[in-house]
Amino acid sequence: MNLFLNQFFYPDSAATSQFLTDLVVELVDREAPVKVIAAASEYADAERGEEIRVETVRTPAFPYSRGIISRLGSYLTYLAGAAYHTLSTPQPRLVLTMTTPPGLAVIGYLAKRFRGARHISWEMDVYPDVAIDLGVVSKNGLLARITRKVLDHALRSADAVIVLGPCMKRRLIARGIPEDRIHIVHNWADSSLIKPRPFPDGPLTILYSGNLGRAHDVATVQDVLGVTPCRWVFAGGGPRRKALEKYCREAMISNVEFRGYSALDKLGASLAECHIGLVTQKLETCGSVVPSKTYGIMAAGRPILYIGSRYATVADLIREHRCGWQVDPGDTYALRHLIEHLDRHRDEVFEAGERAREALVRYYDKPIALAQLCEVLGVPAPAVKKAYTRATA
Repeated sequence: MNLFLNQFFYPDSAATSQFLTDLVVELVDREAPVKVIAAASEYADAERGEEIRVETVRTPAFPYSRGIISRLGSYLTYLAGAAYHTLSTPQPRLVLTMTTPPGLAVIGYLAKRFRGARHISWEMDVYPDVAIDLGVVSKNGLLARITRKVLDHALRSADAVIVLGPCMKRRLIARGIPEDRIHIVHNWADSSLIKPRPFPDGPLTILYSGNLGRAHDVATVQDVLGVTPCRWVFAGGGPRRKALEKYCREAMISNVEFRGYSALDKLGASLAECHIGLVTQKLETCGSVVPSKTYGIMAAGRPILYIGSRYATVADLIREHRCGWQVDPGDTYALRHLIEHLDRHRDEVFEAGERAREALVRYYDKPIALAQLCEVLGVPAPAVKKAYTRATA
């Protein structure tokens, strides 16, 4: 039995739920036995579609919300239930842990130590680094030191650790995780679901799609909103969204539009309404998070405007495939002049969008990433399926 642990799973629309669901469906197609332990509570709206044939345990957990106390309560109750079900499941062959919530790797370690299971940790974010990078906990505080010691021990003991890009790999190597156990598997988009559409007429449109949270650089964008010759669209939500809306109202900025989240089956149409997809990330979080929205933008045939570290995975993709532009956080002069240049030279936008789509299809499409994950998990591909490979740094 392959046992997968994540607080959120289908039909929840959280990003980690969607990635895990794609993997589970692939394993079901490969006739690999799978059991998922998820929480009964939800992170985001459930978009229930076709049922998937997999055993799912829904352990009770306090409802998830953005508040620190309620989030902690949700995490702890799920961790308790997940630990119980993992350690009572008869002889799991493999335990795959994700990072919602932080600490699941410890349960994987216990399953390996006491049940003889293989343990693989899929690091969607790196903890406690994210909390430290964002100033939520002190780097040298007791909580951070204990958490890092415990999690590092669990990861060093794991049979494999899956990370989302080279910057995340470097972060874990610096923490003493053996390099030969770290496998890079980028997040992905489904090129059959998100397809390129014609670029819209009218003003240059820059779209931010998804959660606008604490890890995202908002200040750099905010400083140029009212002085650039373009239309800005923010579709989604997140804790930084309300503050940005308030700022735009008070500053009477008229070239900004706010929308709600797009359903997955409508994401392609939403992305097609822009010329450029915006991705932002605070400098401090380079390596502790890798924005997954990058791949949907590429699938839509739109170039990426990335405001973040030049050493981050998104910046690597932009350089390698010439599919966008990177701007250092705080460099509003460079950002403003780049947008003005692209507004006058739309051909550069169109060509970068074509390269983005080509790169997605060749290297970051869903079948490719799922094949890489299955290889790390040790699940063979059926003979009738095409084998996808890509060298990873």
